[in-house]
Amino acid sequence: MRASTTKNKWLNKFIVLAFWIIVWQLVYILINNELYVPAPINVIKTLKVLIFKIDFWQSVGFSIFRTLAGIAISIVLGIVFGIVCSTNAFMYELINPLVIAIKSTPIMSFIIIALVWFSSDNVTIFICFLMCFPLIWTNVVEGIKNVDKNILSMAEVYKVKKIVVFNKIYVPAVFPYFSTACVSSIGLGWKASIAAEVLSNPKYSIGGQLYNAKLYMDSSELFAWTFVVIVISIVFESLFKKVWENKFKY
Repeated sequence: MRASTTKNKWLNKFIVLAFWIIVWQLVYILINNELYVPAPINVIKTLKVLIFKIDFWQSVGFSIFRTLAGIAISIVLGIVFGIVCSTNAFMYELINPLVIAIKSTPIMSFIIIALVWFSSDNVTIFICFLMCFPLIWTNVVEGIKNVDKNILSMAEVYKVKKIVVFNKIYVPAVFPYFSTACVSSIGLGWKASIAAEVLSNPKYSIGGQLYNAKLYMDSSELFAWTFVVIVISIVFESLFKKVWENKFKY
């Protein structure tokens, strides 16, 4: 029964993929201009050439590293400031306007400012952190605020140790909020990192490759690198969910 379900699941994915490739091919035929929309087969051929180049793997590796660094920093600081702000009203009022400003400001504005402040390599890490931090911070604060007050009161009455209250009450209550924020941060951080790389153009980066493809009007390579961005984003989120579900269940 399980094998049959798995088979049907993969069959459905194949049908969906085939459908959109056919749509892509029809759009290519309709527009009939390789500059605007390259043929799927040409993009596949370009991708086959790219994956055998050292530059390809260097660009992918460095882009992933910068993104993970930005996400890691945002998680650490998001947790720390989230805990502080949820227990201290003044700190919440102090940080909240900054978070609102970050959420409201277009990402391109931050990238341009960061280009003045940092080197091209560090721009990506900073932008990734900046986009992910509000998500982590907000969810940690919300999670702590929504902890059942009756359970906390009961723990206080029975004089339960603070470490036990933290591990058995706060962590399970906050975890769903935190988990959701992390999953969202992966997708958002990855897209923000690539956008930052397009403008900052560090030596090895997917964003830099996208910019060069656009500069030389190579639509097949532009689509190929875009496909790589999408695939890595899907793999990131899938791996994270699988590891999170298996290792950190509450």
